Amino acid sequence: MDEEFTINITIAERRYPITIKRKDEERVRKAAKNINDRILLYRKNYKGKDSQDFMAMTVLQFVIEYLDLIEKKDIDPAIEQIEKINYQLDQYLKNS
Repeated sequence: MDEEFTINITIAERRYPITIKRKDEERVRKAAKNINDRILLYRKNYKGKDSQDFMAMTVLQFVIEYLDLIEKKDIDPAIEQIEKINYQLDQYLKNS
């Protein structure tokens, strides 16, 4: 049984409730931590910027990594990740 439930994740000091499948919880929390770690790195290196700037740079970094995967023709893991993220975003928007 792959039940869904709502968790709260925090990204860039903002809380987001999202509905996910129980089996995806660890992956979602790990993704949020990875995002926050990269944002923190940008905060340390670029003083005086706001969270939007750090989010934009983090997204850019992840997309570059995604494009690198495509160029290597190893896109199945990336497609799965994008599908999961898309699903989670849909769930968040439905619950907002």
